[in-house]
Amino acid sequence: MTAAGTEGAVVVRLHTAAGTVRDARVAVRRPTAAARALTGRTVAETLRLVPLLYSVCGTAQGVAAVAAAEAALDLRPDPAHAAARELLVLAETAASHAWQALMDWPRLLGEASCGRELAPLRAAAAALTPALYPAGDALRPGGGGLRPDRPALHAAVDRIEGGVAAAVLGGAPAPADAESLAAWAAAGATPAARLLARALAPDGAAFGAAAVAPLPDLPAAWFAERLAGDPGFSARPHNDGAPALTGPFARMADHPVVAALTRRHGAGIAAHFAARLVELAALPGRLRAGVDALGPADPAGTEDAGTGTGTGVVETARGRLAHWLRLEDGRVADYRTVAPTEWNFAADGALARGLAGVAADAGLHGRATLLVAALDPCVAADVAVVAAAAPEA
Repeated sequence: MTAAGTEGAVVVRLHTAAGTVRDARVAVRRPTAAARALTGRTVAETLRLVPLLYSVCGTAQGVAAVAAAEAALDLRPDPAHAAARELLVLAETAASHAWQALMDWPRLLGEASCGRELAPLRAAAAALTPALYPAGDALRPGGGGLRPDRPALHAAVDRIEGGVAAAVLGGAPAPADAESLAAWAAAGATPAARLLARALAPDGAAFGAAAVAPLPDLPAAWFAERLAGDPGFSARPHNDGAPALTGPFARMADHPVVAALTRRHGAGIAAHFAARLVELAALPGRLRAGVDALGPADPAGTEDAGTGTGTGVVETARGRLAHWLRLEDGRVADYRTVAPTEWNFAADGALARGLAGVAADAGLHGRATLLVAALDPCVAADVAVVAAAAPEA
């Protein structure tokens, strides 16, 4: 992985001495211009811009933004809109996990990426939006015109499920326990299986295990208090002074595969990669259940010229995301976010703690790169090993 692009970067520097990582320095360098670009905008302008400015997980970013705007404007949309928006985020999560399994994981193995297999998966995930909101108003404050096209929605979910089954799982059932995961990985039918086999190897399974607690299920008010009261919370979030872990591992910790790997190896490479895999395998079922339970809904009365503050919290592919805004006469006076990358790649977070004290051998850089990929930052990453200078004779 190399640091590049305007989205920012995670910079990891592993300072070694006497065969050990003595100091693991992790920093998230992210431009701050995005939030500033929203200042002075109307609510409608803001909701159009947010998915463009925060392009990674753009759907989830937009859902968090519209929830924050609705809270600030005291709008109460029909609960069906929240359910429909959750479906859109889950579909985006499936596409993001599939990108990892079919594009990034092969590269980690030195193999060609699987763009041809990924394309229909992404198209199927994108098809949910027009099948829910045919007028294109999914992010309208108060809710848009929700008119679920159930046949189209089920067809899209079927395509997601079929793509995951064939391209990621290789036609095998989703692993149900640690033993079936090991057998599936050993067969090596897909890049995902070969990557898990590498992660399960004796020199890698426990690598990076850190005792960092998952971020609890906190209400939006918790994020509101901290984002509003501390401008630095966006870049340096903490759970009352302690680091926290968010993302697939935190969500899937009770799954039999993840729980067994965690008992054996801790929250290291194997458990993190396995959590993403089993979550991806389960997402079509969650999507189908959500479609079956969803009904139509009309927009709530809109008001876009209010004054107030609001917060929206969404579980994205990479973890918990929160948006907070302050409106004055219908225009954004302040806008702040805290993203999963800032939690998992904090200076004292899961990555830094997991790398501190590990063996500094020839495989260090490769294993550290795998751990970064397992935690999946939303920006590029640059990993370097810095050996201490030898003392002069």
